Amino acid sequence: MDKLMDSPWFIKVVALVLAVLLFGSVPKNDPDKPGDVNVPSDEKVETIEEVPVKRVYDTDTLVVSGVPETVSVTLQGPKNLVQQAKTLRNFEVFVDLTDAEMGKQRVPITIKDISDRLTVTIEPGYANVSVQEKVTKEFKVEAEFSGSIVEEGYIAEKPTVKPNKVQITGAKDVVDKITYVKATVNSSGKISETITREASVLVLDKEMNKLDVNVEPQTVDVTIPVKSSSKKVPIDIVRKGTSPSGVTIDSITLDTKEAEIIANPDVLDKVESARVEVDISKIDEDTEITLPVIIANGVVKVSPETVKVSVNVTTETEKTISNIPIEIEGMDDGYDVDFLNPANGQTNIIVSGPSDIVSPLAAGNFKILINVSGLDEGEHEVDLKVTAPQNITWKLDRGKANISVARKEA
Repeated sequence: MDKLMDSPWFIKVVALVLAVLLFGSVPKNDPDKPGDVNVPSDEKVETIEEVPVKRVYDTDTLVVSGVPETVSVTLQGPKNLVQQAKTLRNFEVFVDLTDAEMGKQRVPITIKDISDRLTVTIEPGYANVSVQEKVTKEFKVEAEFSGSIVEEGYIAEKPTVKPNKVQITGAKDVVDKITYVKATVNSSGKISETITREASVLVLDKEMNKLDVNVEPQTVDVTIPVKSSSKKVPIDIVRKGTSPSGVTIDSITLDTKEAEIIANPDVLDKVESARVEVDISKIDEDTEITLPVIIANGVVKVSPETVKVSVNVTTETEKTISNIPIEIEGMDDGYDVDFLNPANGQTNIIVSGPSDIVSPLAAGNFKILINVSGLDEGEHEVDLKVTAPQNITWKLDRGKANISVARKEA
């Protein structure tokens, strides 16, 4: 075997075989099959959209604007390299501003970590950038909200913000434009009590345009104190209708004499009272009822909404007391008096008043008399005088009596 290896003929044969093998492994040019090695059809063109652009600069002292967030990168070259770059995206597109000067300038957008066998086109290829000094300033936050979120009859007082100051960082010329730093509170419904809401901080110029700056913190807590617009007013009693016959309303009292009303301030200034309306036409005995407290137009709420009403009444009754004797006053001993009309010397009286007083009355509670002093002999018409209990009214069947005065026989 060693002798064979040393033979020059053996070496020549092996070399020839290797040459044939190498020749067979080289792709042949076929005009009907484009894409063979070393021809343009072997290459591939691919565009990669939305490739992020990195910014290289001193982020501690500078602020850069004008660099696009993304670009389109078109790759041309061998298929395998194009496909690999598209799949892995292990390249980096960037703008190098390490040596840039302050102000506006045009800088190239470049790429690195990509095969030098690929032709790269970046769109856009340049960026018009502004390099500014980075500054940080502290600003006070002003809370803002729409009055329409406050329930009618309630008042929102000055809101508070926590924290009430924020740090704003940005380009010096942008920070110098800051006019307003606001935290706006929104609410999905009406509010009638104090609320605290988280609100985003907005940084605006004098035209109310939003400025591109960094805010720390980005949100704050806004508290809106809300209280009712209220005052206490007396509750007036208003009688409606006429009490039934024979019924006297002695008193109407409420268990609560004042009410608290809620209204907008302009309405509140004009309202002096609330009221309860009592229909006395339906009351014929002592009664306790619950009635609504009536409020004026524009008043949003009243407390209490109802009150207990106590009505005390006196029920009157009428009664006729018959056969009350008529007494004679002022008669001389030498004369006799006889009744002509009424012949029996008795009369009737009609009394009316509270039933508890009238019901037990009898003839003995009344005194009816005539005064005959100074009368001569003959017939006379004299007035009847009545003494009756108090707190009643009375009426006689007749107000006079006809009598005859005669001297006694000796």
